[in-house]
Amino acid sequence: MKLKSEILIVGGGLAGLTAAIHLKQSGLNVTLIEKQSYPHHKVCGEYISNEVLPYLNWLNLNLKDLSPTSITNLQFTSRSNRSITAKLPLGGWGVSRYVLDNFLYQAALNRGVTILKDTVININYSDNQFIIETAAGNGFMASHVVGAYGKRASIDVKLGRNFINKKSAYLAVKAHYSSDFPDNLVSLNNFEGGYCGVSKIENNALNICYLADYESFKKHKNITAYQENVLYKNSNLKNIFEKSKMIFDAPLTISQISFEAKEPVHNHILMIGDTAGLIHPLCGNGMAMAIHSAKIVSELVNKYAEGQISSRIELEKKYTASWKNLFSTRLKTGQLLTSLLKNTTMESFAMNTISSMPFILNKLIKYTHGQPIPIS
Repeated sequence: MKLKSEILIVGGGLAGLTAAIHLKQSGLNVTLIEKQSYPHHKVCGEYISNEVLPYLNWLNLNLKDLSPTSITNLQFTSRSNRSITAKLPLGGWGVSRYVLDNFLYQAALNRGVTILKDTVININYSDNQFIIETAAGNGFMASHVVGAYGKRASIDVKLGRNFINKKSAYLAVKAHYSSDFPDNLVSLNNFEGGYCGVSKIENNALNICYLADYESFKKHKNITAYQENVLYKNSNLKNIFEKSKMIFDAPLTISQISFEAKEPVHNHILMIGDTAGLIHPLCGNGMAMAIHSAKIVSELVNKYAEGQISSRIELEKKYTASWKNLFSTRLKTGQLLTSLLKNTTMESFAMNTISSMPFILNKLIKYTHGQPIPIS
C-alpha cells in the first residue's frame, strides 16, 4: 500500500523545511522525508543575508527567538595578507544550522506537516504522478516531488543527473569555537587551494568553515596539519585559529562538493536549495538562496493547485525561468571570483584594484546577494 500526498519533499534542510511550511500554509497536503534526526549540525558558513527577513516574517517565523548575531561588516583577506573591509548593504545574521533547522522542523510539525525519518532510494514519474520508495520499505504516491536533499546524494545517481558523474575537487571542514572575534563581522579569507569563512553565531560561539582543494588537502596527514601548513600562511586565519578554542570534539567534514551546473527541474522533480545549484561559499549567501528558492517553488505549486497554471509543463518552465533569473548571475559571479582568486597574480591585481576603488567590492557584494524578497 502506498501513502498519498499532494506534495512530497525529499530533504529537510533550510529549503525543504521552508517549502513545507509555505505549502502547508497555502492549504496543501505536505509530506517531508529527512534521513537525519533533529537537531543536527551541518557543514555550513552559517551566515544569512537579511534579504530573507520579509519572507520569513510573512511565514510568521520569528528568528529573534534564536538570538542570532547581527552582522554588518564584511572583511576579505588575501594570501598576501592584505585585508579589505566593507559594509554589507543589507546586513545579515549568524545562526547555526543546528538551531535554525530544528526551529523550522518544530514549526513545520506544529503546523501539520508530516515529517518522516527515512531515506528516499527511488523516484519514478509515470501517468502524471510520482511513485517514491524509501530505504525502510515505505511507498508513496504524490502529485509533486520537491528535491531538497542537499549538495549530492545517492538518489542523484538513480536519477541520472549529469553533475554526479563528474569528479568533485573540493571538501569542506567546519567547527564551532569560543573566541573574542567581533560579533558584527563576517570574514572571508583566501588561502592556497581554498577559502575560509569566519563569523559569530548564537550563544557567542564562532563558526569557522572552509572549502579546500582535495588534492592539496590529502598531502597532509590530518586536519590540524593542513590548517597549520596551509591556512596559517594567511596571517589573519592563523591569528583567528590560535586565539580560538574548539567547542566540537572534532571538526565536521564533507567531501565530493561539486559546483557543476545542475538542473532546477529533473525528470519533473522541482529542485530547490543546493540540490538545484550550489554557490561558492566565497559569496557567503547559500542559506538565503535556499530559502528564496523555497518561496519560488511554493508559490508556483500553489498556483498550479489553484488552476492559475494550466499544466505541469508550464509549471516547470516558469520555475526554471524564475530560478535562472534570480540565481544564475550569483552563481556565475561566484565561479568567476573563485577562478580569479586561485591565481596569485590575479588575486594581487584584484586586491590592488579594490583598494584603490572600494566601490567595486560593494558591487561584487550586490551581485552575490539579492534584494529583500518581495511578498505578493
